[in-house]
Amino acid sequence: MTERLDVDLCVIGGGSAGLSLAAGASQLGLKVVLCEAGRMGGDCLNSGCVPSKALIAAAGAAHAVRTAERFGVHLRTPAVVDYAGVRAHVRRTIEAIAPNDSVARFTGLGVRVIEARARFVSPDAVEAGNFYISARKFAIATGSRPAIPPIPGLDDVGYLTNETVFDLDARPDHLLVVGGGAIGCELAQAHARLGTRVTLVEAGEILPREDREAAAVVRRALLADGVTLHESTKVVRFEKHEVAPVAIVADAGGGETPIAFSHVLIATGRAPNVEDLGLDKAGVDYGPRGIAVDRRLFTANRRIVALGDVSGAPQFTHVAGWHAGIAIRNLCFRMPVAADTRAIPHVTYTAPELAQVGPTEEELRAGGISPRAVRWAFAENDRAQATGETEGFVKLLANTKGRILAATIVGAHAGDLLAPWISAVSRRAKLSEMAGLTMPYPTLSEAGKRAAGSYFAPQLFSPRTRKLVRFLFRLPF
Repeated sequence: MTERLDVDLCVIGGGSAGLSLAAGASQLGLKVVLCEAGRMGGDCLNSGCVPSKALIAAAGAAHAVRTAERFGVHLRTPAVVDYAGVRAHVRRTIEAIAPNDSVARFTGLGVRVIEARARFVSPDAVEAGNFYISARKFAIATGSRPAIPPIPGLDDVGYLTNETVFDLDARPDHLLVVGGGAIGCELAQAHARLGTRVTLVEAGEILPREDREAAAVVRRALLADGVTLHESTKVVRFEKHEVAPVAIVADAGGGETPIAFSHVLIATGRAPNVEDLGLDKAGVDYGPRGIAVDRRLFTANRRIVALGDVSGAPQFTHVAGWHAGIAIRNLCFRMPVAADTRAIPHVTYTAPELAQVGPTEEELRAGGISPRAVRWAFAENDRAQATGETEGFVKLLANTKGRILAATIVGAHAGDLLAPWISAVSRRAKLSEMAGLTMPYPTLSEAGKRAAGSYFAPQLFSPRTRKLVRFLFRLPF
């Protein structure tokens, strides 16, 4: 028997965007149904941000032990990486956070959770399991999945993605990573630090969307940790052999080289989950990049909004959560709020981290803008010297009036250090404002303040200013 539900809001997808919207709308008094066929918490909790950062933390601990002698700390016995213990740490981390995203918690918040796949049967109704759901408004927040390239032989050798790599029972002997974006670089370095032999193959340059100077710092770190890099190299095909599978790669000149491996991780991007949703029956436009939305996240069917990865937005958990906030204001309060993407930050969690808000210098110049770039090296920061984390820099981009357009930080704790610069880029704050802040000493945050202050150094210490100061200093008070 099919049960009919008439609700105010039906949310499809139990990831970051869907959960945030469902919780907010229910607590505001709306009757809400949430449909999720898979695991609550979505990709971020189960196979993305949370497990990857837990693995990176374990890798960081191994690296700290391995390099402790630089601080005069000598370990009497060699460190041993227990990969099963690492996996247990990853699982404990997921289990510790999972209750926040559980069916029980959301039921307690007043959300009706249906653990089944939802599919539109008309512009104003979906079916999910044994339920027919009619709603005033719908939100599609089905996220994305790993995009698998059509490389000959890949299915024959078997492969890992971010959805399966954390399920390994034993440490890979030789991990081949295909793709040099954030996920590929993070997992390549983490596994290398845990004792795995790692080879990374990237068709172009690693971290292609990041500031090139900053990406170069990460490249040096990967090499220092033992990752073998093959940039401007494509995987032509995979071959299955008795001893070990082999990837045939071709460099820019077309020369082919075989690379034997034990495991291959595919990290070549993500694809939006738009299949089997009945979007045609809902009157929703969509394509390979996701569901088409306007600046307020509404689809062609004004009853329906699309949030997070599936909307073609930057594929970050914090963007999905931000979308949920926009949807709450638009749907619940009828506020005409648009998604302003000017100050969306992102972080690559390698060591050192690479954090960015606003466009890169290359992107600005490609758009006809010639920004003024100012930098401050971590090597010039006292805290970085004390902790031995001197790789990297803060780079700020400003217009001719000194207003901040973008910020790049590559170095230890870059993601945390980015926070004030997100606000600065959002507000188009002036460098003078940031240079005038008082930062605690000794902290890495001083590097950003010093970068902002360096913008004024040429004018402040010019011969003309020096002459003026000498004149003013002679005047009586």
